[in-house]
Amino acid sequence: MTTRSLLPDINRIREVDRNTQSQEPAGSVVVTDDPELIRKWALDHSAEPATGEATGSGPATAMHVQDGGAGIRFNYPGVASFRPISWDEWFDNFHQYDLMFVYDLDQPEATPSGRYRLVPRKTLRERVDVELSK
Repeated sequence: MTTRSLLPDINRIREVDRNTQSQEPAGSVVVTDDPELIRKWALDHSAEPATGEATGSGPATAMHVQDGGAGIRFNYPGVASFRPISWDEWFDNFHQYDLMFVYDLDQPEATPSGRYRLVPRKTLRERVDVELSK
């Protein structure tokens, strides 16, 4: 089975927010830093904010996280490999590392993909043809 990269080399990725996401075609890869949209995505995918790193709220998990230091993730039901954290802590880290949330727009009547990546804004600008507002 072949899978598409969330950072396609030849496709343009558009930044979306809660007002513009609906203008993009289902199945496309988009990027956002809109907290309300990220929370909605997480709710729609039963994902909860989590970390693998040691922070002020608790110790590191036994699972080594290789993500360039950002340390934040999502836990899914039945696959809670990381330590749960609050949304405030998750977004503090998200902003500290100047991250963008890259994800698939779900297709109607298809199983939601749940694929996402947290990528530094600078990396997106260097790696793909992306329209970022900032």
